[in-house]
Amino acid sequence: MKLHIKNGRLIDPANGIDAQQDVYIADGKVAGVGKTPAGFVADKTIDAQGLIVAPGLVDLSARLREPGYEYKATLESEMQAAVQGGVTSLICPPDTDPVLDEPGLVEMLKRRAGALNQAKVYPLGALTVGLKGQSLTEMAELTEAGCIGFSQAEEAILDTTVLMRAMQYAQTFGYTVWLRPQDPYLGRGGIAHSGAVASRLGLSGVPVMAETIALHTIFELMRSTGARVHLCRMSSAAGLDLVRAAKKEGLQVTCDVGVHHIHLTDMDIGFFDPNARLTPPLRAQRDRDAIRQSLLDGTIDAVCSDHTPVDDDEKLLPFGEASPGATGLELLLPLMLKWAEESGASHSIAKALAKVTTDAARVAGLSSGQLAVGADADICLFDPAARWKVEAKALASQGKHTPFLGYELAGQVKMTIVGGQLAYQRPAPSKA
Repeated sequence: MKLHIKNGRLIDPANGIDAQQDVYIADGKVAGVGKTPAGFVADKTIDAQGLIVAPGLVDLSARLREPGYEYKATLESEMQAAVQGGVTSLICPPDTDPVLDEPGLVEMLKRRAGALNQAKVYPLGALTVGLKGQSLTEMAELTEAGCIGFSQAEEAILDTTVLMRAMQYAQTFGYTVWLRPQDPYLGRGGIAHSGAVASRLGLSGVPVMAETIALHTIFELMRSTGARVHLCRMSSAAGLDLVRAAKKEGLQVTCDVGVHHIHLTDMDIGFFDPNARLTPPLRAQRDRDAIRQSLLDGTIDAVCSDHTPVDDDEKLLPFGEASPGATGLELLLPLMLKWAEESGASHSIAKALAKVTTDAARVAGLSSGQLAVGADADICLFDPAARWKVEAKALASQGKHTPFLGYELAGQVKMTIVGGQLAYQRPAPSKA
């Protein structure tokens, strides 16, 4: 199908475009930008008047809950949530059941996701068998099956020798190791940021040094092995200072942050709100402010939704018993626009989009997240001024829990195109 998107404000951070330009699509690719390709005749014309036309979002952490946790969410529900949120490429961690440590499981997941003809799914393979931190997986076979990197998800490797060997192997073959920095012992069993709020509420804490000590270990191993590491969901000012220094040193390190941590602090736990139970925990205001500054100065490479759907039975419990996690696929874009509005930076919308398009794609080693001629036609059309209320009925995800329930946010996706095909179109409002 040949598509012509006209009258929209095209923002493509990868190519420095922020102007009203038409986009032409043919054979699943971008055929032209601004100028009509020779002989191009559109099968369908989309009038994007009043809308921003941007690359489809690239989400670095979205748990789809399949296989094994279908009672929390299904591929059908979460892929629908993805395209409804303008997400066209998503990376899923390996902590499914069974764990993504065998090629057959990875191939099955990609085949199931591909059959839905919605967002593109890029799995992370398990770094160790069963995520048990003892023996390495067959990384070469998992890569052939479709894995783009290797992760331990939330399971730390206790034996540092195993982590060193994993990084040595990954470096040899050019694989990226994805790690969430948290010491396996400090803060074990903790459920909130160690600070005044946790003390007042009587909650066990996770100290910032659980993150910084893990970072020191990771960076020493990187110096020894030369491995490339992506740090998942940073949470603290002190940790970001270490990442900044490591980048200056020349280590091959990138990092992301969950979109919730850009806006919220441990104060948002309120009176034990289980929707604010997240991993890593929401930290102090100085940490939240450091995250915002690190987005501006480039220390943080990308922002992810950290989409982790949780069912009612596991969420509607006392704070300490509730499962951590929140839905995020449909909130990633409006929360980034909220940060753009509040940052006060020049070209703030373009900077916000870069963190969830071209910069995220670069971290994952993908060619998506941009709209150059010849690129895959993965496109998100959204109204930056349209306001909507975050409530369960507005979310396509099977997970209805988020600390932003009740908020009114600006930014609503009107249409999502994946591989040149219309994957989602918001229904026109019904006339009273």
